[in-house]
Amino acid sequence: MSDEEFMREALEEARRGGLAGEVPIGAVVVLDGAIVGRGHNEPIARSDPTAHAEIVALREAAQTTGNYRLVGAMLCVTVEPCAMCCGAALQARVARVVYGAPDPKAGAVRSLHRLLDDERLNHRTAVRGEVLAGESAALLRGFFETRRR
Repeated sequence: MSDEEFMREALEEARRGGLAGEVPIGAVVVLDGAIVGRGHNEPIARSDPTAHAEIVALREAAQTTGNYRLVGAMLCVTVEPCAMCCGAALQARVARVVYGAPDPKAGAVRSLHRLLDDERLNHRTAVRGEVLAGESAALLRGFFETRRR
């Protein structure tokens, strides 16, 4: 599958989160061409500020593989990850992060910081941004427009 096809899977996760009243962000973790972890935002449902889509998907992937190190994995997420989620991807030794819409207020991949390729850290992660960014942004816009009404 291509990055775009995996992003469509992440978008489906985001929709699930939105239907549950969470900010519609979704993520999948891919290893050896197969999805090993899925997640959408769940901080409200779990009363957990760390339950971002990326963290939920990384936790599931670690459980699925039986290893907290996800060497060679790709994290595909609908919105540019925040500092916490970038840190988790680095700790898991994720090889690539693919994201949809940029996040000018909290994005730590390119928008505010460049955590995934900071040479001071002991691991760096390849990045591809703005994959199906329009669809990801539209999902967020629709969610927040509905909330404001």
